[in-house]
Amino acid sequence: MVSTDRLAAFAALSLLLIAVPGPSVLFVVGRALAHGRRAALTTVAGNTLGAYVLVVAVALGIGSVVERSVLVFTALKLAGAAYLVYLGVRAWRGRGSLRAAFAQPGGGPGHGSLRTLGEGFAVGVANPKTMVFFAAVLPQFVDPGQGHVTGQMLLLGLVFNAIALASDSVWGLVASGARQWFARSPRRLSAVGGIGGLTMIGLGVTVAVTGRKD
Repeated sequence: MVSTDRLAAFAALSLLLIAVPGPSVLFVVGRALAHGRRAALTTVAGNTLGAYVLVVAVALGIGSVVERSVLVFTALKLAGAAYLVYLGVRAWRGRGSLRAAFAQPGGGPGHGSLRTLGEGFAVGVANPKTMVFFAAVLPQFVDPGQGHVTGQMLLLGLVFNAIALASDSVWGLVASGARQWFARSPRRLSAVGGIGGLTMIGLGVTVAVTGRKD
């Protein structure tokens, strides 16, 4: 299987990538501000599952197709960007309902639901930064001489996702803590949904206009 040196090097590189806030982190922060800790952590779980689907795709050879095909990559990137904008618009339009959500035990409807998990999954599986990282970098840490190449990729992917799960959870907890400060004022409270919505809209536009240029 993967040697200790390769595993440590991959973990270090993964940490550097994850430390730079990208689509996943900003989406989790937006959900935490709009809906609180439970929704943020559920989003993180869905996001992690989505990212691991990308690992499996790379391990089975699909990732190399995405990496080489500008058309496939662009289609997935734009689909993810459009979904982020859609979620952002929905959060912005529903910002007035946050007062009732705060008044309900557990933070409002939909928290911890399969829908929240699915939204996180959709962002994770359509994250262009993670997609390219897995397709272009993950195979470089595999040692064909050790055999079980697919197993090596799946193991490396688990390392990446474990780091991302911990990091994104911290982001979500910190952001949800800030949410309570907003909740003390009706004006702040109405701004929470707007902040989360605008963050997601801006994120979607950023994803759409950045990335591969070849």
